[in-house]
Amino acid sequence: MTLPLILASASPARLGLLRQAGFAPEVVVSGVDEDALSAATPGALALLLAEAKARTVAARTDAPALVVGCDSVLDLDGEALGKPADAAEALARWQAMRGRSGVLETGHCVIDTRTGRQASATASTTVRFGTPTDTEIAAYIATGEPLHVAGAFTLDGRSAPFVDGVDGSHGNVIGLSLPLLRTLLLELGVSITDLWA
Repeated sequence: MTLPLILASASPARLGLLRQAGFAPEVVVSGVDEDALSAATPGALALLLAEAKARTVAARTDAPALVVGCDSVLDLDGEALGKPADAAEALARWQAMRGRSGVLETGHCVIDTRTGRQASATASTTVRFGTPTDTEIAAYIATGEPLHVAGAFTLDGRSAPFVDGVDGSHGNVIGLSLPLLRTLLLELGVSITDLWA
């Protein structure tokens, strides 16, 4: 029996990754207050947020399904950087990141609503930032894009030319590591190929 896949995230990038990989997930936004949760490290925070999102949506799901929750934060010098609050914060982030590396931490949590079983882990990918000029950074911030993404950057959007490279999962930087998702599904006894649309 093929189980429905539910993405507990409003991220269009995560949805796009899943669709490109052959899935047809339903999107159910969790409504979790991300600012209300904290953890000792950026990786722990990403995992805590992913689990909270998946649990919230799984609790509201009556039918058998696999619920996938994800959340990303950028670890820059041990500080967890989520979405910037405003343009000034996005500017400060880019000025701090340029020419340096950070680690994009994405928590993943999968819950099988039939059994209540959960599998979760964090994927870590090093991001090497380029050296965009102040003018380029200002133009990027003016698009509004950095205000909606963890770390104030995207690998699949307008800031892609400002990223020199990544060490690790490319998809993880976009918002979801498909290899890690496969591993978590296997822990729950589900083959990823059974979920293809």
